[in-house]
Amino acid sequence: MPLIGEKLPSFEVQTTKGRIKLPDHYKGKWFVLFSHPADFTPVCTTEFVAFQRRYEEFKELNCELIGLSIDQVFSHIKWVEWIREKLGVKIEFPIIADDTGRVACALGMIHPSKGANTVRAVFIVDPEGVVRAIMYYPQELGRNIDEILRAVRALQISDREGVAMPANWPNNELIGDKVIIPPATDEQTAKERVKKYECFDWWFCYKSL
Repeated sequence: MPLIGEKLPSFEVQTTKGRIKLPDHYKGKWFVLFSHPADFTPVCTTEFVAFQRRYEEFKELNCELIGLSIDQVFSHIKWVEWIREKLGVKIEFPIIADDTGRVACALGMIHPSKGANTVRAVFIVDPEGVVRAIMYYPQELGRNIDEILRAVRALQISDREGVAMPANWPNNELIGDKVIIPPATDEQTAKERVKKYECFDWWFCYKSL
């Protein structure tokens, strides 16, 4: 299983949009790879509707979505049709049919104590194919799409600005929507930064974007 900071392994997969190779298919883009336990289940259906309704926000961040379960592609196709016909929502992103469990096992998406199906895993992958964040939820708990969007936005800003993001950003209890300057690594920089930024102390400085 890849860890944060490591490359996502290469897989050729069958999806509802045809065969693709990960992570090469999304080179130059961020993408969120997320697993769901099974098609035609209530919590998973609510998640797919929620992801689709926020899909444009992900795309505005140059980020794609791709789902995965160990169902066959025929099941995915029929489920997507059901969602469109019954709920009026067209699922526009692909879903991987990992019916052998090859990808799910390699990415640690199957937790034996929770059964043979995948748990609700989330891998956020950057334009170079590097895993930047991993989240796990049990089958009984649907994901918070706001948090996944927040993580993508925060990682992109962190990369661009060379900063860190506080808890609950952009609504942090101490510094609001401001961002944290990495700690100084020498005495001179420590002295200078308290004059340059807002600081609680030399090791805790922050700024507005």
